[in-house]
Amino acid sequence: MSAVTYVESIVVGALQGVSELFPVSSLGHSILLPALVGGQWSQDLSIGKDSPYLAVLVAMHVATALALVIFFWRDWVRIIAGLWTSIRHREIRTADQRLAWLLVLATIPVGLAGLLFEGLLRDFLGKPVPAAIFLTLNGGVLYAAERFSRPRKSEVPAVSRSEETIDFSAEDTMVMRAVSVEQASDARLSKLRIGEAMLIGSAQILALFPGISRSGITMVAGLRRGLNHEDAARFAFLLATPVILAAGVLKMPSLFRPENQASLGPALVGSVVAGIASYIAVRFLVKYFETRTLTPFAIYCVVAGIGSLIFFSV
Repeated sequence: MSAVTYVESIVVGALQGVSELFPVSSLGHSILLPALVGGQWSQDLSIGKDSPYLAVLVAMHVATALALVIFFWRDWVRIIAGLWTSIRHREIRTADQRLAWLLVLATIPVGLAGLLFEGLLRDFLGKPVPAAIFLTLNGGVLYAAERFSRPRKSEVPAVSRSEETIDFSAEDTMVMRAVSVEQASDARLSKLRIGEAMLIGSAQILALFPGISRSGITMVAGLRRGLNHEDAARFAFLLATPVILAAGVLKMPSLFRPENQASLGPALVGSVVAGIASYIAVRFLVKYFETRTLTPFAIYCVVAGIGSLIFFSV
């Protein structure tokens, strides 16, 4: 098989970093882009068993996971500390402790499914036409979620909360602990029932189909359970971090096989690009979903998916 070049790795790295976190499917784009470009790209960037391109994608996934860890490092410090104190004291009392266990339990189904079915689904469906079909379906699911999902009745719109004022002028002075926006979001997420959290986490299994977005389908499941867009996106990114990191680390040895030596340099460069692109993407999306919806991504997926199907059918 042909080695991945530096130009290819830089382009794919940027695409991987953005599309892994944007709700548009990184695997689907990693399959469609080489097929659409054609020529040497189609040969070099072919997904298959023991493919150098597949090994390079693994390295890029690790870079994406590390970017998420860096962006959410304060949150992960609190969550891991909560898990540790929960185990040490045999209690689940605080929001951080409960959220930590929810993340652990919600990650188990997709972890097992990935070990059992990822290779099988990739080998059978890792082709342009199935990827285009699933990308179109991904767009339809995102759009349907926006049309039919409703927030919990207890949820108060963010604008109303920010505009609400309380007059404490007649009260004694009170000392209140400052709570960050992130901590407030985590406190809301910690109130999810175990079944709800596991259902949202299990939605990631659908991302094994090329064209279905991990972050997108997880957000859809969160919206269906009554989360707002901001909390659904946050929970999706927190859930994705250990899954992407564990899968990447588990498969990383494949990059160092003798037949992949020529791709090591491009893999390193592409991973740096993917990590930077992922950090920028998550920084953008966290702000974006404070006030906006999945609809633009839904439209893009439908147009790109149908367009790709037409291209491959002509």
